[in-house]
Amino acid sequence: MSSSPLLLLHICGGGIGLLSGAVAMTFRKGSSGHRVAGNVFFVSMLCMAGAGAYMALMRSETGNVFGGVLAFYLVATGWAAVIRREGETGIFEWVAFLAALALGAVIMTFGIEAAMSPTGTKVGIPAGMHFFFGSMALLAAAGDLRMLLRGGVFGVQRIARHLWRMCFALFAASGSLFLARPHLFPVFMRKTGMLFLLGILPLLLMIFWLVRVRFKNAFKKIAASYPAHADRGELRGQTLTGRTSPGRASTGRTSRTSPSGLTVS
Repeated sequence: MSSSPLLLLHICGGGIGLLSGAVAMTFRKGSSGHRVAGNVFFVSMLCMAGAGAYMALMRSETGNVFGGVLAFYLVATGWAAVIRREGETGIFEWVAFLAALALGAVIMTFGIEAAMSPTGTKVGIPAGMHFFFGSMALLAAAGDLRMLLRGGVFGVQRIARHLWRMCFALFAASGSLFLARPHLFPVFMRKTGMLFLLGILPLLLMIFWLVRVRFKNAFKKIAASYPAHADRGELRGQTLTGRTSPGRASTGRTSRTSPSGLTVS
């Protein structure tokens, strides 16, 4: 099989993946625009990662094989997190877990061999890079195992699983372009650090969205456990004056407001 069509598929998939990923980030999560851009990102990234991994395998570029397989796995499992219903798992999740576990173990082994070698590299890649991507694969495998043992993923954890996997796959695409191939861009972009910023931007966005999702939901839970400020002020006024508000029957009991906003006695 000629590598030219695969190379074209790899380049087009990566380019469309970067654009659609950026577009998906701009839309409100869960909106129709976000879903459309996300689906385009899903398909294009699978094409990029699959074609890249196959070409790297044919050329014996082991490091690129690892990167392609990891990106393919992250996109597939990140997409499945929102496509499947809450609490739903199947053979796909078990296969993905075993694949991530095996991939992480192999990459970490390469990292150890690189650290012990005189050059500090293995297949042309520094030990630190092996450890970084190996840790990500093992972290993802640990998340898979946790999900499977719990019988699925629910609520905020489901959104977080989708977010970090898609964003890290987007980082794999941006890093392979902006960080690994700076010679493709003008000199001023290389000297100003713009390429570095573009390369790590998906990671920064991943952190931002994960923190926002986690803390936003935590704040809602805390706020829901307390009455509204206006009702608390009204209750304090009733205590000081010893009077009830007009329209309320004096039954000897103080009205209170439930977390749901309904006034109960």
